[in-house]
Amino acid sequence: MSDRLITIFGGSGFIGRHLVGRLAAKGYQIRLAVRDPESAAQLMTQGDVGQIASLQTNVRNQASVERAVEGADIVINLVGILYEGGAQNFGTIHVDAAERIAAAAKAAGASQLIHMSALGADKLHAAGYARSKAVGEELAAKEFPGATILRPSVVFGRDDDFFNRFALMVTLTPVFPIADGGRAKMQPVWIEDLTDAIVRILESSAHQGKTWELTGPDAYSFHDLMQMVLDYTGRKCLLLPVPAALMSLMAVFMNMVPGRPQLTPDQVKLLKTDNIATGTLPSLADLDISPASIEAIVPEYLRRYRKGGGLQSLQID
Repeated sequence: MSDRLITIFGGSGFIGRHLVGRLAAKGYQIRLAVRDPESAAQLMTQGDVGQIASLQTNVRNQASVERAVEGADIVINLVGILYEGGAQNFGTIHVDAAERIAAAAKAAGASQLIHMSALGADKLHAAGYARSKAVGEELAAKEFPGATILRPSVVFGRDDDFFNRFALMVTLTPVFPIADGGRAKMQPVWIEDLTDAIVRILESSAHQGKTWELTGPDAYSFHDLMQMVLDYTGRKCLLLPVPAALMSLMAVFMNMVPGRPQLTPDQVKLLKTDNIATGTLPSLADLDISPASIEAIVPEYLRRYRKGGGLQSLQID
């Protein structure tokens, strides 16, 4: 087992859950810097006894972040939110926390910082999410010269919050409104390809210190992706084109409902613009990774949303 320590901020999230096992298999010591250590408890079984530990961390608190990076050789920041609520807003999480983590990692003597941004990060974007991601990666690189910036597209996998979310929604409603008919394109990437890329980058100095665009092999319109959801689940639901302005108004009211919002005005802005690789930055191909397609992965795990849980075809003799 290696004596190299990796601190992962946001390690109990979707990407972190898949990354931890890969890093543990490589022998790294892993410290999960998370808000709720109990949420990371299940990840302890992915390594040997004592190999993976969790530490309650508040990324808005300087002392808490410094404690999390103490003694770490590598720091990975996976922290991110898709919608704002209270103190958890794009500014505090994507900008301030990114800067704080990068500065603390540098001060602690870490040899590497891997910062998770997002495809389409742009300081001039209409959506606050994309603007904050752009500012955050810029500050991370400033505070930690030589930081590696990752810009993945929408990430999919068995326990994702993309295809699973929409599959559940089409089981509950006969009509699904789509802003401007869902013409904007995106390039989803499989979680296993993304985590494979992270491991290859952190283990090769030739790949570090760059900004990477990590996407799947194909670009699809949002409408196409929703049609896939219907095809793979066997559900019938009208995909109704709705003007983006009306969709934004609907999102305002949906955002007022307590709990996690189904849609926010900021997300409508994201869905209005293409979110695909520019082709000017390093990609999975430069890591010798052939990305898996949606068609090869998603049908299997969306089968459970079919009527009868996808088991109606089973015969009992």
